[in-house]
Formats: sequence, structure tokens, C-alpha cells
Amino acid sequence: MLATFKRVFFVPELRQRILFTCLMLLICRIGAYIPVPGINGDEVVQVFKQMAGTGQNLLQLVDVFSGGAFAKMTVVALGVMPYISASIIMQILVAAVPSLQREMREGGEAGKRKLGKMIRLATVFLALFQSALLASYALKLNISHPGIVVDQLTHFRIGEFYWLFYLAVIVTMTTGTLFLMWIGEQISERGIGNGISLIITIGILASFPSTLGSIVSQLNLDSQEIGQLTFSSTLVLFALFVVIIIGTILVIQGTRKIPLQYARRIVGRHETQGGSSHIPLKVNYAGVIPVIFASALLMFPATIAQFIGRGNWLSNVVVWLSPGSWVYTVLFIALIMFFTYFWTATQFHPEQIASDMKKNGAFIPGIRQGRPTQEFLESTMNRITLAGAIFLSLIATLPMFVGKILNVDSTISHFFGGTSLLILVGVVLDTTKQIESHLLMKRYDGFMKKGHIRGRRT
Repeated sequence: MLATFKRVFFVPELRQRILFTCLMLLICRIGAYIPVPGINGDEVVQVFKQMAGTGQNLLQLVDVFSGGAFAKMTVVALGVMPYISASIIMQILVAAVPSLQREMREGGEAGKRKLGKMIRLATVFLALFQSALLASYALKLNISHPGIVVDQLTHFRIGEFYWLFYLAVIVTMTTGTLFLMWIGEQISERGIGNGISLIITIGILASFPSTLGSIVSQLNLDSQEIGQLTFSSTLVLFALFVVIIIGTILVIQGTRKIPLQYARRIVGRHETQGGSSHIPLKVNYAGVIPVIFASALLMFPATIAQFIGRGNWLSNVVVWLSPGSWVYTVLFIALIMFFTYFWTATQFHPEQIASDMKKNGAFIPGIRQGRPTQEFLESTMNRITLAGAIFLSLIATLPMFVGKILNVDSTISHFFGGTSLLILVGVVLDTTKQIESHLLMKRYDGFMKKGHIRGRRT
């Protein structure tokens, strides 16, 4: 492993990509400590801790995904969730509207660029909407907890509308979200790994030190009295930690190999022997994208209800959609299942695979070429996707039940919970795979260069 790590930095292009990615992620973390003008970040954190308490709370899950930026009301408090929500909306819209689907399929790169523009535009609108809700929420908190909003900004108002405060919060937070979106795109293009997923991952990792601190403090090691967290429950949490990591690796890396055979061909006067190979179908073709999409889609309406739901039916929505409730759990599992199938259907094209197999003279033993092969691949992929989606849902929701049984603090259960770890392990695996592909490509480039030199000498 150490030799592989050294080899990474011996490749100039790969080293440059990794350093660029680290620099961009560092800039993201700096933004998490810059407060919005007019908001006292320290006071907001104290109020947030009082509101969160020890139970399962939606705001704490949002804060974990933003790396602590949400609780401090910083410039990147919204994180990349508006961008992910916009991506979900556009992907579903493309799948639901045949004309858009045809345009994206036939447009090639132009179609992808158009879809990217639509996602960015939707991100702007969602960020404006959510930042306005956050500004309104901060003003409501300031009534019960004076000191959250700077007094000077409250002097500028039209009637009961604090226009300067709203303008500062909306412009700053929307700009922060768009900046994170731009950084994510730059990492995907010029760095290594998926930029948006890495930004979420670095936010989750940022909560690791505070989580360890919570574990130590709740173990109550300085006193002989039993703390809120016992050694047995700590061992169960770490065992669960290992199980989720192993399970995630098995789900993401697992494949079903479909055997292939090649017919004999006559090239000129020679007959080439047919060979055998296989098609690796992934058990979970979508990776951790269903978990990210399901979390983002549940957070969006629940966060809106949390902000404006006071003494009305929206208060019940907040309770229903809080992590740990049976409604949240059922919806979370259903969304994971849906997005697993949805993403697989948009990315896996059995008709194209069947067509390429027919052109190359390949066939699956016992299955005719063409339409029967396409139907066989579709049915096989549906079966293994179902198994992958069930396993993914189980890993994502298991810590939720264990946390309630052990009565573990929500700051700990959210980090050791399946959602955070699934995203963390999945993104690390994807990034590692990209690094390995770069190393493999450079090794082949080296062989080709040596071959060219020998050719010139002869």
C-alpha cells in the first residue's frame, strides 16, 4: 500500500490532480468558518445545541452533511444540497418528458451541456428560496434569543420587512452554494473523483473530531459513575462501524458475471478461434448515489417544514420526517429503492450492449442474439438490482434502530449511522478506483513510449 502511495506522487499529472483536489476541498472548509454578515455564529451554535438536544433531529443531520456550516449560519450553510435537489428534479423531468429524453440522447455533448445549464439554473432558484427561509428563521429565533441578528441590520426595514438583512443572507448564502457547485465541477474536471460527492464527504469527515469528543465525554471516564454511554454500547457502535464498512464494500464492489462466447470467424484464408469472456453486472450499479439522493429529497421538504412549521400542521410534518420516526424510515427505504432502479435505468443500456455483442459475434450461451439477449440482460439486472437495493437500505437504516435501542446521542448516531458511512466509504472507493485507473493508464503510456524508442532504433 505504501508503494502504491509513493507511485501516485511519481506521476506528475496525477500528483497535480490530487493536489488541486485537496486545495479546492480546503477552500470549502474555510468557507464553513466565515459567518454571514449580520449573524452571530457563536450565539446560533448555542441555540442550535439547545434545540437539538439528545434526540434524533433533522437539523443535526443537515449539519453533518454541511460539515458544521449549517449550525454556524456561515456562507456555505446550504452546502451542495440545492444542487443535488436540482439534479434530482432535472433527472426525473428528463425521464418523464419524452421530448427532453430524446433531445438528451441524440444531442450528445450539446445535450449534456444543456442539462447542466438547466441544473445550474434550478440550483440558483432553490438556493434563493432556502436562504430566504433561513433568514426568516433566524429572525424568528432572534425574538426568543436576542443577539443572533446584529441590531444594526434590523434598523433598515420597510414596515416589518428587514430588507437589508434578507438581502445580506440571501445573496451571501446563494453565492456560497454556487461557489461550492463551481468547485465541485472543477474537481470533477481538473481533479480526481466526483467533486460534489467529495464536498459532502469532507463535510462528514469534519464532524469526526467532535464525534470522538462526544464519545469520550459521554463515557464519563473522569468519574466512577456510569456515563450516558457505556463501554458495551461503544463496542456495539464500533462493531456496527466495521460491519457497515464491509457491507458497503461488498455491495458496491459485488458483480454478477454473465458468460460470453465468441463465434469462429474467417479472416482471409485463416479461421480465428472463438473465445470466452464475461459481462460484469454490478450488484449495485448506482453506488451510493441513491443514498445521497434519498437524503437530499427528504431533507428539502422537512427543512422547509422545520423553518415555517410553528403551531400548525407543518409541525406534524417535522415530527414525521425526523430521523428515527417510522415515516422517515419507510420513506427513506422507498426512496433508496426507487433511486437505485432509476439511476440504473438511466445509466445501464441493455439494448446497446446486445447490439454491440451482435456486431462482434458474441453471444450468451443458451440465449439468442438481439432481442432475447436484451430481455435477458434486463431481467438479470432487475433481479440483482433488487438484491443490491435491499442490502443498501438495510445498511442505511440499521444504525438508526441500534441508536434508539442503545439510547445513543444523535451527534454520535448520525456519524456512525449508515447514511454518513455509506457516502464516506462509497466516495473513497470511487476515488481510489479513479486513481488506480490513472496509474494503469500511465503504465501503459510508459510501455508505448518504450516501444516507440525501440522502433526508432531499429
